[in-house]
Amino acid sequence: MNEERYILFDQYLQGEMTIEERNSFEKQVSENEEFAAEFRTFKEVLAQLDNKFGYDQEREAFKENLSVISDKHFNKDRPKVVLMRPWYYAAAASVAILFGLFFFDYNQNPSFNDYNHPGQAHFTERSNVNSNLIQAEKTFNDRKFKEAIPFFEAVLKNKKTAEIQYYYGVSLLQTNQYKKAETIFNELKSGSSVYKEKALWNLALLKLKLKDYKGSKQILETISQDYEDYDEVQELLHALD
Repeated sequence: MNEERYILFDQYLQGEMTIEERNSFEKQVSENEEFAAEFRTFKEVLAQLDNKFGYDQEREAFKENLSVISDKHFNKDRPKVVLMRPWYYAAAASVAILFGLFFFDYNQNPSFNDYNHPGQAHFTERSNVNSNLIQAEKTFNDRKFKEAIPFFEAVLKNKKTAEIQYYYGVSLLQTNQYKKAETIFNELKSGSSVYKEKALWNLALLKLKLKDYKGSKQILETISQDYEDYDEVQELLHALD
């Protein structure tokens, strides 16, 4: 995430966009869930800053010092001295917290990548005649999830099993196709297959990836203690407390 996007979020919240810009922004929020998650986090952080420092000063300091903070973190070979009025120091420090939330995870929330273990698929042990299934397995195990998706979709047209649906859903999650992945996992969690608990776990990971920590925790609390990887469920729950 870059400073231009921060300013874009701020302009929207302050009503500084044209009608066309506002419509374009809202379209991106509705269609890009990762963008929407970042926008939600931005609003939450600004609300906290408003309570602590007062938003008007914070916003002006934010605009004037954002590039300075960026240089400090990402261009260490180009130090610069910036003179600021006394109240700017608190404001600039708060902007640094914004960078921490998005780049350095100063808020200590767990990361999706820490718990992301897609596993391996082994379909061809039971079917060596379905070329799409063979290719789905190969590309999935090679971590070429985007390539695997059309093979899974071709198989599911004629053979809809919980196992194939599950690995299809995982592929969708890995490629940030959140709505489709959520639909697949919700269908599996409503069933009685061995993939029910796995689907719940991946729904929790989906929420985690979108930084919806509350939603992730709520789903984790519904997973049975009989789930084979329940230790990891407990670990993530503890990290979310």
